[in-house]
Amino acid sequence: MFLSWRDPWHPEAGGAERWLLEVAERLAADGTEVTVLSARYPGSASELHHRGIRWVRRGGHLTLYLHAALMLLTRRLGRVTSVIEVQNGMPFLARLFTRAQVVVLVHHVHREQWPVVGPVLARVGWFLESQVAPRVNRGLRYLAVSDVTRGELIQLGVDPRAITIAWNGCQPVPTTLPPVSPNPAPSLVVLGRLVPHKRVEHAVAALAALRHEFPGLTLRVVGSGWWEESLRAEIDRLGVASEVELVGHVDETTKYVELSRAWVHLLPSLKEGWGLSIVEAAQVGVPSVAYADAGGVRDSILDGTTGLLARDQTDFVDCVRRLLRDDVLRRELGTKARARTAEFTWEATTATVRTALRD
Repeated sequence: MFLSWRDPWHPEAGGAERWLLEVAERLAADGTEVTVLSARYPGSASELHHRGIRWVRRGGHLTLYLHAALMLLTRRLGRVTSVIEVQNGMPFLARLFTRAQVVVLVHHVHREQWPVVGPVLARVGWFLESQVAPRVNRGLRYLAVSDVTRGELIQLGVDPRAITIAWNGCQPVPTTLPPVSPNPAPSLVVLGRLVPHKRVEHAVAALAALRHEFPGLTLRVVGSGWWEESLRAEIDRLGVASEVELVGHVDETTKYVELSRAWVHLLPSLKEGWGLSIVEAAQVGVPSVAYADAGGVRDSILDGTTGLLARDQTDFVDCVRRLLRDDVLRRELGTKARARTAEFTWEATTATVRTALRD
């Protein structure tokens, strides 16, 4: 059984939910009975079966945790032998409500992101994540999606011996992808949800700073989210509406077409557990620029080998400038980035999860 605050069809779903879907489907395909409990959202059914998985939805962002506790205590979901608790900031503390085996999956620690929910809830949430969860979960097996996340958990007091890294995998590029050549004019792409911590505004600011230096420079933002209107306001404020296009949510083939046409992929996020979009861009030979202090991107990008990591916003612009200006460097980083993606498969991720469940 998985406990996750969002499922893969949630309007705000991202890389964490992709991890959940890929691993759950592979466990189910091997004959494991898999149930996923997550929050409801407008238009969602309370329950459905999809590709061998039972998806159950109860409550909202906060009340989900109460539903999870009650359903574990009363065994309303039937006999549960193992629970994988996806701790996206707020912990489920599942071991308090079940005698089943509990494994805790952490994509990244949310220290930098809690302030977005307001000062009171931020203090409560960070206290639960940093103080309560490590104590309640002491002795449990942890799964981290990157070595950086593993280090963050150790800082919170989690026993290093209890942490296993289950790297994000990546799907093969769709066979329906047509031959695509990079845009003739310099171009940037951002792939991800439109939410505050993704800081797409930094990508827009980079374009504004470089557009006169690189005539014809454009930025395409692929993804959707509730922050879209605020982002549009910033685009208008900087006077770059003609150079920036918000593409919205797209299908898998179109996603890779957009990535393939770009010269450089940008991920200016405040914090990532891994950075799935970095690997997806790498699959089509496009290098990425991200921030060195943004968590797991230090694992998904090998700085100076498969992409560039910036120290601050000024350096972020300089890194983008460097890749736009140097065709040889850009192609070299893209080639090495593409070769490295072979290391990351969802089959390997799922095998790690199976081993954790057997421990």
